[in-house]
Amino acid sequence: MLPIKCMFVIGLLAFKAYAIEEHVINVAQKQTIQNAREEYLSELLIRALESAQYPSIVNMVAVSLKEQRELIELDSTKLDVYWSMSSPQREASAIAIKIPLFKGYIGKRALLTNKQNLKRFEKIKTAKQLSKMTAVQGFDWPDTKIMSSNGLAVRPSNSDLAMFTLVSRGRVDYFPRSFIEVNSELIASKQGNLVVVPNLYISYPTGIYYFVTNKKPKLASVIKQGLETMQKNGEFDALFNEYFAKDLNALPYTKGKTTEIKLINPFI
Repeated sequence: MLPIKCMFVIGLLAFKAYAIEEHVINVAQKQTIQNAREEYLSELLIRALESAQYPSIVNMVAVSLKEQRELIELDSTKLDVYWSMSSPQREASAIAIKIPLFKGYIGKRALLTNKQNLKRFEKIKTAKQLSKMTAVQGFDWPDTKIMSSNGLAVRPSNSDLAMFTLVSRGRVDYFPRSFIEVNSELIASKQGNLVVVPNLYISYPTGIYYFVTNKKPKLASVIKQGLETMQKNGEFDALFNEYFAKDLNALPYTKGKTTEIKLINPFI
């Protein structure tokens, strides 16, 4: 796995061999400590541009939490690209490149809970049974609306740290996290009493996409072309596995003993 800075240099050297003009692409990046998910999305974007043979300089622009919420209106900013979970509002406000960047795993949600609550989940098999418990999710996350529309009780929050604390202290019953991030987040949270429910998870169809400003349809086409090329030559899967195979294999699920509660996503 190459450091992102190295990827920039390698990409520029490769492009300069034949490029007449380099396009500066301003990409929104969370103004927080970078994790594997963010690094993967950055590297995937750079490789997609290279695969499409599009000479470019990718300029990562740190954005605050408040600015992240305003990114839906890309056309009113100086940014060209951001990545996000899809929603009707986001797809109406920017060009969504509908290639799921996490291969559908973003819609598979492990349930984080306090160790003392594990027995309460043992007999749950349906969404109706799960609705008697309370989950916590971000107040502006598409997941919150999806879960609520399926009859699940959801307490909204505007702080990632607060959500881990709420479930750790038993103020809520569980915190759904995607398969690709739950193990790394458990370590980072330093909440020793949190565990993944081993017999149950929820899922719904959704995806994290790259979104491109409406002002640059050619850029959207180029990124899509690069991603499709990577899918065909195996580079997409190889990069995904490099980042996430270990975490996926560490999930505590046993075939035949784990229940998947499938939710409907009415917003797609």
